[in-house]
Amino acid sequence: MTIELASAENAENPGSAEGTTGASAAGEGFAALALLAQQARDLVDAVVLTGAPQDEIVEITAELAVLTDRLRALRRTSRHPLTFDPEGVPRHAGNAVTGSANPYALPLVSQVTPDGTIRAELSFRQVHEGPPTSVHGGVSAMILDHVLGQAVAVAGGAGMTGTLTLRYVRRVPYGEPLVATAEYVRSEGRKSWAEGRIALPDGTPLVEATGLFVTPRAWREEEVTGAQ
Repeated sequence: MTIELASAENAENPGSAEGTTGASAAGEGFAALALLAQQARDLVDAVVLTGAPQDEIVEITAELAVLTDRLRALRRTSRHPLTFDPEGVPRHAGNAVTGSANPYALPLVSQVTPDGTIRAELSFRQVHEGPPTSVHGGVSAMILDHVLGQAVAVAGGAGMTGTLTLRYVRRVPYGEPLVATAEYVRSEGRKSWAEGRIALPDGTPLVEATGLFVTPRAWREEEVTGAQ
């Protein structure tokens, strides 16, 4: 099997302040990590769907244990560094929803439209199954929590989730193209609201959500201090 780092060139890049050579090396290292994470996602999918006989599963498990020990021996002691997208929204490669270095993440790739709407095209996998042939409701909630929070952040009211209200309208399928969107609604002091949904490409809603996000006082204090 041939591994090409170029296939991960669009992944989140934490960057470097060490000059061109340092930045290039950091980018290549991150691209390799993003590819490893994708391979881990492929492995998870294969485990969920495998029909291998017991002796083959035992042998593969032993091989994976060796690889796991190699990675664990070089375990980092800190989380991945934060980066900021063009809208100033913080991101990090280990995020459970968007992190390209996190095997648990889809990873979700979202865009900000000219009117400030967050839009992300996505497709769930069988590993996300809850009810038969359907995505687990908690997974849908996680995606909506993220895009609603991003909508609030883009509007200038970044905060922590206070409440998340969901209405499950229809079954959410996996293996099919879907669209997640979210829009900022309003703010009152440190509180901000957003609304969003997961829908079919034709706009048919599957899950609808409303979220309240609260900006921690410490964040406000840091903004004031930084502006002085």
